[in-house]
Amino acid sequence: MSKKIFIILPYKESLRPDFAGAVSLYVKDTTKYSKYKKDIKFFSSDNLNKNKLFRNKNYILSFCNKYKNTKIDIIEIHNRPEYLKYIKEFFPKTKIKLFFHNDPLSIRGSESIEERKFILDNTNAIIFISRWVQKMFYSGLKNIDISKSNIISHGINKKKNINFNKKEKNILFVGKLNKAKGYHIFCDVANKFKKYDPSWNFIAIGNETRRKIFPLNNSVTELGYLKNSDVLKFYEKSEIAVGNSVWNEPLGRIAIESSSRKCLPIISNIAGLSESKKIAHVLKYNTANEIFKYLKKITFNKNYRRKKQNLFYEQNDFDLKKISNNLDEIRKDFLNNQNNYKISKNKKILHIANFNENSDGRLFYSFANKLNNGFIKNNHIVQIISDRVYLKSNKSIIKPFNDNTKFNDKIINTLKNFSPDIMLIGHVFNIEERIFNYCKSNNIKICSWYIDSVSKEFLKGEKKIKFFKNLKYVDKCFITSSPKIFENHKYYKKIHFIPNPVDSSIDNLKNFENKKLEFDVFSAISHGQNRGILKKGKYDEREKFLKDLITFLPEIKFASFGVDNFEPIWGSNYYYYLSKSKMSLNISRGSYQRLYSSDRIASFIGNGLLVFINRNTEFNKLFTEKEIILYKNIKDLKEKIKYYLVNDKIRAKISKAAYIKYHKHMNNKIISNYILNCVNLNNSKKPFWHNKI
Repeated sequence: MSKKIFIILPYKESLRPDFAGAVSLYVKDTTKYSKYKKDIKFFSSDNLNKNKLFRNKNYILSFCNKYKNTKIDIIEIHNRPEYLKYIKEFFPKTKIKLFFHNDPLSIRGSESIEERKFILDNTNAIIFISRWVQKMFYSGLKNIDISKSNIISHGINKKKNINFNKKEKNILFVGKLNKAKGYHIFCDVANKFKKYDPSWNFIAIGNETRRKIFPLNNSVTELGYLKNSDVLKFYEKSEIAVGNSVWNEPLGRIAIESSSRKCLPIISNIAGLSESKKIAHVLKYNTANEIFKYLKKITFNKNYRRKKQNLFYEQNDFDLKKISNNLDEIRKDFLNNQNNYKISKNKKILHIANFNENSDGRLFYSFANKLNNGFIKNNHIVQIISDRVYLKSNKSIIKPFNDNTKFNDKIINTLKNFSPDIMLIGHVFNIEERIFNYCKSNNIKICSWYIDSVSKEFLKGEKKIKFFKNLKYVDKCFITSSPKIFENHKYYKKIHFIPNPVDSSIDNLKNFENKKLEFDVFSAISHGQNRGILKKGKYDEREKFLKDLITFLPEIKFASFGVDNFEPIWGSNYYYYLSKSKMSLNISRGSYQRLYSSDRIASFIGNGLLVFINRNTEFNKLFTEKEIILYKNIKDLKEKIKYYLVNDKIRAKISKAAYIKYHKHMNNKIISNYILNCVNLNNSKKPFWHNKI
C-alpha cells in the first residue's frame, strides 16, 4: 500500500541545483538513498505561483489548504518550527517530524521555553543536525523526556581513488562572503600569505547579496555561487579548505565535504563546528595570525599535509547511505503504527549475564563488560541484569535455593519498563519459556552468547542440554568456537562465530614499543579464584605442559600464574604483568578446538604481546604467521620462544601487525554491531572473519 510522506522546506528554499542551500542539499541527498523515495513529495518555493507575494504564514497555509483532504502519513518540517501549529491544526492524526538545522533559539517558533514545550508536545520526532543544536533546544527545559530526540547529521559519499598529483595549490573558502562566516579574516590571511608564498591561490566560492559593502580583495579570486557538484570538484583538486566561521555554526558542511575529497579542512572551534574535530584541524584561536601560522606549516611540509589529508579522509564516517537509513528507520516506525516510539539510531539492549559485581573489580576486562562497552561506544543503550548476583542476593536460610520465579519476574518487569529492541543472554540457562514468549509477542529479538569451548566432549555432556534449551528460542547464538561442529544440527544456521573482543579503553598497552620488558613469556591459567594448584583427583593438561616448558627453558624469564603454587592473577595485577612481558602463551583447557581460545587472546594481542598458540586451533584462518606464532608441539614451541627472544625486532614487528589487525577488525564496536546486524537491527558491513571460518 502506497504511503504519503511530505517534506516541507523553509520558505524561499529551492531544490534547484543552481540555488540549493544547506537544508535543500540535506533533503536531496538523503532522499536519493531512501527506500521511501517513491512515497516522498516535496513542498518548496518551487511549487509556488511566482506572481503571488508570499510570506511564511501564507506559504504554509497554501500547503495546508491544498492537501487538507489528503491522507498524509508523515509530514517532515525542516527548520521552521513556526509551521508546526498550522500543520497540527490541519493534520491532527499525521505523524510529524521536525528538523533543526540551526540554533533553535534563533529561529521563530522555538525561541522561548513555552514554544519548545509546544514542540515537544506536538511532534513525534525531533531531528537535530548536531549535538550542539540539540543542546541549545533543551537549554532551560527541565525534567524533559528526550526519547523523541535524534541527532542525524549531514552525510557525504566519499570519493575513492583521489589522485594527489592532480591537486592544485588552492586554498578554498566556501560559504557566504560575510563577516559571520569569517570571510574578512580569510581575506586578511590571503593578503599576508600571498607576500609569503605567492604560488598559492586563494579562492572564494559563494555569494553575498550585500557584497558591495564589503571591500574587494585582489588576493582572493571570487567565483560566486556554484552548484554543490562543482564545489565538490573544487575540493577534489584543491589542497586546503578554510571554514573559520565567527557565528555559531550548527555543524558546517565544509569539513565533511572537503575531507571526503582529501582536501584538508581548517575550522574554527565554535558551536557545532567543533564536532567535526576528528576530520579537520581545529583552530585554537580564530585569528588571521593563527590561520597564517598553520598554513605555513602545512604548505611547507608536503608529507605532513598528505598524512593529515589521509587521516581526515579515513576518519570521515559521515556516510550518506547510513544517515539516510537512520531517517528511514524513524519513518518505518511511524508507518508501522508503533505506539511506542523507539530511537531509530540508538537501539536498546537488555543484557543478562554474569557481570562479576561480586568480584570487586577482579574481572573488569571480562567478555560481558567489553561487549557492553562496544554497544555503548556505538551509541546504543544497555540495561543489565546480573543473574548470579540477583539469585545469590535472594537466597536465605529459609529459601537456600535459587528462586527462578522471582528472577524471571524481574526480567519480565524490566522488559515492560525498558522496552528493548533485543534481549541478549550470556551463559544464563534458567530463563523460563514465558520470557521468550513475551519477547516474541512484542517483537523483541533474542540472542545468546557462549564463550566456553564447544568440543565433542561438550556435545556429550550436561552443558549441551543447557545450551540447546536456549537455542530453541533464540534468533541467533554467538560462540567463540567454530560453528561447524553443529553442521548437522537443525539449529546450525542460528549459530555464528565471533572473536573475543578487544576494547581500546581497556587494552591499550603497546608492548612492541617497549624495549625494557622484564619478562620473556607471560602465561596465566586458573583452577579457581585463589588456587595455584589442582584439587586432589583433578587433572588439567595445561599444568603439566607449563611445568615441562619452564623446565626445558631455564634461561627464559616466565611470568607464569595459576600453576606450581603460584596463585592466579586478576584485575590490575593481571595487566601489570602483561605490561612487563614480551611474549605470551595462549593455552586453553581441554582439547584444541577450531578457532577457540579463552578471552586471554584479546588481552595478549590487544596489548601488543607476541602470541604463541597451538596450530590445531586453526587460528591461521584469522591470522598469518607474520601476526601470530603457531606451534606444533612443546619441542617446536621451545625452539620458537628461543628464536624470538634473540630476534627482538622481528618479535616486535609481528606483535605490532597482530595488534593493528585485532584492534581494527575484532574490536568490541565491530562485534556488537555484528550482533545487531545478524538480527536486522542495523545494516553494518560483514566483518572480515565472516567468510573465513
